[in-house]
Formats: sequence, C-alpha cells, structure tokens
Amino acid sequence: MDCRAALAMMAGYHEVMLELRIQQHFIDSADLKYQSAQVLSKPIAAAVQAMLTCVTSGGKVLACGNGGSAADAQHFSAEFVGRYERERPELAAIALTTDSSIITAIANDYDFNVIFSRQVRALGQPGDVLLAISTSGNSANVLAAIEAAHEREMVVVGLSGRGGGKMTHALRDTDVHICVPHERTARIQEVHILALHCICDAVDAQLLGDQEIQP
Repeated sequence: MDCRAALAMMAGYHEVMLELRIQQHFIDSADLKYQSAQVLSKPIAAAVQAMLTCVTSGGKVLACGNGGSAADAQHFSAEFVGRYERERPELAAIALTTDSSIITAIANDYDFNVIFSRQVRALGQPGDVLLAISTSGNSANVLAAIEAAHEREMVVVGLSGRGGGKMTHALRDTDVHICVPHERTARIQEVHILALHCICDAVDAQLLGDQEIQP
C-alpha cells in the first residue's frame, strides 16, 4: 500500500469515528431527556403555575445565569416578551444579563457576585418571579439573586443540575427547583432549554387554550 492510499484509509477511519462521536452526543442527549421527563414534569408544571400567576397579576419574570445559562435567560425572556410559537399578548420578562453598563458598573464598584442581586432589589416586586439558572447550583451571583428575591417576596424558579448544589438549600418550600439528574454541563444545559420551552408552551396553552403539539 502506497502512502496516498494509507492516508486515504486513515482519513476515512477518522471520518467514521467522528460521525460515531457525534451520533453518541445525540443518543446521550435523547436518553437523558427521556429519563428526565417523568422526574422533571412535576416541577416544570409548578414553574408554569408560578409564572402564570405572576404575569396574569401584572408581575414580571427576572432571569439570570452565567455563560450558557445567561444565554438561556435571554432566550427565555425573548420568548416571553416576543412569542414562543403562538400569537399572544406580550408577557413581561427581563434578562438581567444584557445591560453591560449595569453589569460592569456593579462588578467594578462592588463585586461580580452582586451583579444580579442588586438588579433584583432594584426591579423586583412582591409577586414577581426570579428565574435563576446555574448548571452546578453553586454560582455565587445566582445564589445572591435568590436571596435578594426572597427579600422582595418573590417566588424563585431555580434550574440546576449535579444534585442542585447550594441552590437546594437556598430555595424555600414555596419556590420551584428543576434539577437535571446529570453531571455534565452540556447535557444539563440541553435539558434546561427543553424545560424552558415546556414552560413557554404550557403558559401559552393556559392562556390561549390547548393546542396539539406538532411533531
């Protein structure tokens, strides 16, 4: 076998291995979602009721998280203020991750751990909901936001994984904890976005009437 043929064979082998690796991600993600469906359906339904009570009473949802969880907070807020899949009146939601001037001022003048809690104290009102997202459940600024939300008599919907971390102890009995039963950040985030889509869909169904879920 000449050098070119050997290189071509190696390239083909690596391509097959790469495709198998990619397929495994899909399988692992699907398996976790299937396993989580029964475990998480009850807390997700409780989150729906908390948010529905909030927005129909003139309240708002404040959402926060770091990194990919910051993106999820913004994603959720966009689907509440804009729409999810159906036309409906706007729902009040604010992502506390988007104002770079507020975030950098607070982080610079005080501490990064209070970038969300100061916003919660400034904007939160009794009856509002805090959507607090942390894959580990240990993000200090998210935990501080939970404490601030309790000071403002808000309900907290916490999204976590890895057993819930410190978030488990920070939440009250009147709060909602959606804890993904997995250790890997990527898998947890994939279930988080599914849970948020479930919330958006169910809120719409409660406001507008049931509609068959499209495949």
